[in-house]
Amino acid sequence: MNQLIMALATGLYTGTMKKAPGTWGSLAAFVPWFFIKDLPMGSYIGVLIALFVLGFFVSGTAEKLLDSPDAGCIVIDEILGMFITLIAVPPHFGALVLGFVLFRIFDIFKPFPVSWFDQRIHGGIGIMMDDVVAGIYALISLQIIWYIGIRI
Repeated sequence: MNQLIMALATGLYTGTMKKAPGTWGSLAAFVPWFFIKDLPMGSYIGVLIALFVLGFFVSGTAEKLLDSPDAGCIVIDEILGMFITLIAVPPHFGALVLGFVLFRIFDIFKPFPVSWFDQRIHGGIGIMMDDVVAGIYALISLQIIWYIGIRI
């Protein structure tokens, strides 16, 4: 059971890569996203909720197994953050790249309230929530940038 928890928490072990595990986890999110991207919005939101609940449990358990708070190898939160960022993403490669870059910026620099969740809320909920908020920021930014006509 612990192996399954670690496999899920680490994004099928993409989070165990030595350099920039959050970036690798965010990139890995594109693979499952490809299979859910065309779902009706209600179903897509259902997947987000299910992934949040799963992430809450597996990231909190993985944190205990690793005996390390919010260990870098736990990337299920980055996967959820990318799924949020890519809600209604325009069907253009540049939009995917922009979404990825924006999510990484918000996840790394943690503007308020991303930083608040990161610093004040611990366990599985804290691990997941800072990336949820970073994903919301990236989603809003991506939609605004694309709407006003800035293209990559």
